[in-house]
Amino acid sequence: MRIVRVEVQRMPLPLREPYTIAYETVDSVTNLLVRLVTDGPHVGLGVAAPDAGVTGETLQACEAALLQVAAPLLAGEDALRRAWQVERLAEAMAGRPAALAAVDQALFDLLGKVAGLPVWRMLGGYRTHIPTSVTLFITPTPDAVERAMAFVAQGFTAIKLKGGIDVDDDIERVHAVRAAIGPGVDLRFDANQGYTVEQACRFFEATRDAGLRLFEQPTPASELGAMRKLVRAVAAPVMADESVLSLADAFHFARNDAMDMVNLKLVKIGGLDAAMLMNGMARAAGLEVMVGCMDEAELSIAAGLAFALSRRNVEMADLDGHLDFTADPTAGCVRLEGGVLHPSEEPGFGIVDVVL
Repeated sequence: MRIVRVEVQRMPLPLREPYTIAYETVDSVTNLLVRLVTDGPHVGLGVAAPDAGVTGETLQACEAALLQVAAPLLAGEDALRRAWQVERLAEAMAGRPAALAAVDQALFDLLGKVAGLPVWRMLGGYRTHIPTSVTLFITPTPDAVERAMAFVAQGFTAIKLKGGIDVDDDIERVHAVRAAIGPGVDLRFDANQGYTVEQACRFFEATRDAGLRLFEQPTPASELGAMRKLVRAVAAPVMADESVLSLADAFHFARNDAMDMVNLKLVKIGGLDAAMLMNGMARAAGLEVMVGCMDEAELSIAAGLAFALSRRNVEMADLDGHLDFTADPTAGCVRLEGGVLHPSEEPGFGIVDVVL
C-alpha cells in the first residue's frame, strides 16, 4: 500500500472560554489535520498542535513543513514502512516536532487500520485505562475553588493548578483548593517557567502542608542549574516539561539530577517513537513519567493515551486538552468516564476518516 498524497487542513477548535497561564492568554486554537491518502481503502489520520512557545512552531511554519517537506517525501512511498518514514522525516523536519508528531500519528493510524487493531493494543496494552488530571488555569481563588469542586463531583481524582504569575496568589489558591477538595484528590502544580529559584522555594515551603503530588517546570526551561537546585531543595517531585524537547534534553537533565519526573508530550518531542525512546531513558534513570498534552484535538489525545497505556513506568496522564473545545471533528477516539480515559477498540485511533 502506497501513499498517494498528503492533505493538510486547518482545523479551528472553538474554546469554551479563554484561559491564562504564566506566559500567555489563549482565546483561540487551531490544529492541523493531516490525511495520508493511499492507493488502498484506508486513510491515515494525524493532528498537529503547534505552539510557538513550546514546540517552536507557528501554525504557518508547521503547515509549511507538512506541505513542503513531508508531502513530497511521503508521496509514492510504502505506507507500512513507518519507522523508515519517521526517521527520514525527523531529519528533514528538524525543529518541527508537532508536524512530525502528526505524520507519526497518521502512519500509526494506517498501520492499525491495515492490521485491524487499535494502536494502543499494537503498542503493548500494558493497561486498559488511566486516570487523567484536569487543569485549572489561572483564575481568582473563589472561581478556582468552585471549578475544582465541580471537577471532583464529575469524578476526577487529580487536579492540576496553573500558576507562575504571582507567588502569593498561587499560595492562597493552592490552600483554598486543597481545603475544598479534601486530601483524597491528587493536587499538582505547574508554574510554566514563571518562578525564580527563590520564589519556587518560598512557594513550596508555604504550600508544604497541601501535599502537592508534583511541582512542574517552576523555572525557565533553559536553566538546568535552577532545576537542579530545586530538586535538592524541595520535597515534592520536580517535573521537567518545557525543558525537555528531545532525547538529548532528557538525558542531559537526568544525568545532571535536574528533574525527578518528566512530562512527555508527543507534540513537543515528535511523536510516539520519540516518546518510547525517552521513556526507556527515564525508566533506566529511575524517573517517573507523565504523558501530557497541549491544546489538542481528540485524535491527538488518543495517540498520547495509546502511549500512556503501553508502558509500566508511565505513572500519570494529563490528557485533558480536548475537554476545552465546544466542537471537535475528531471526537470519538477516546472515552472519559469519571475522570478515567479509555481508548477506542476500533482499528487505528478509532475513526475511519475526517472530512472538514
